Amino acid sequence: MSNKRIGGDFSSLFDDNSMEESESLRTLRISEIEPNKGQPRKVFDKEAMEQLAESIRVNGVLQPLLVRPLATGNYQIIAGERRWRAAKIAGLSEVPVVIRDDLSEEQVMQVALIENLQRENLNPIEEAQGYRELIDTYKMTQDQLSKALGKPRSSIANSLGLLTLPVGVRDLLADGRLSAGHCKALKAIKDPALMTEIAVRASEGELSVRSIEAIAKREAKREEEKTEVKPRMAYYTEVEISLTEALGTKVRICEGKKTNTLQISFEDKDQLEGILRLMAVK
Repeated sequence: MSNKRIGGDFSSLFDDNSMEESESLRTLRISEIEPNKGQPRKVFDKEAMEQLAESIRVNGVLQPLLVRPLATGNYQIIAGERRWRAAKIAGLSEVPVVIRDDLSEEQVMQVALIENLQRENLNPIEEAQGYRELIDTYKMTQDQLSKALGKPRSSIANSLGLLTLPVGVRDLLADGRLSAGHCKALKAIKDPALMTEIAVRASEGELSVRSIEAIAKREAKREEEKTEVKPRMAYYTEVEISLTEALGTKVRICEGKKTNTLQISFEDKDQLEGILRLMAVK
């Protein structure tokens, strides 16, 4: 199955109304179902699980789990481990499932990743890392991710851009101490050390997004001024060398924004008078 086909198929895997010949909707006992040990999501927020369990107690499992048959006679979860865990907490004995027996190991892991990206309350860095893994490991393009996840391509590109931030800034974003808006403004600061320093101040409530944008503009202007320094004329260097030899002392031409200065060094009054005689100055 090509990556292009995979990208299209993933969207349908999460559509309640999409059923193909290889799929079978039925009810299974919770004891017949087991999680996938290779499932990329390892941590399940306890409070969020309790909330989902309470919803299941009231409304039931509205979205079927996606499973595949195992040689042992049990079924392995492809997508929906949170619902399975919450159903156990809610005291259910059975859950609705969609059975798929036509997916490879690679496709199972891809589906698990995408389900996490669609269903889980991931922080921005976890989300970006999920996109990166799908791109690097499974050779999916941003366009394929956009179709599979139902998200704009620009949103995926912006998310991936967060992974280029310094580690310290990424940690603050992952912890919820910085917003994506803060990080977008921070990316305009080219110096990683300064970016991290500003990020820490922002995480402590000292700087708003607008303040960071203002700092970034000042830094950009400062860098621009550095690059606008005029190259030194070779003629000035030649004059310095000639005058130094003629006067027997160090001579320097200093360039300014509007006017230039000629500096002649001397040690004492005698050397100054000698320089003046050579320059025929009375």
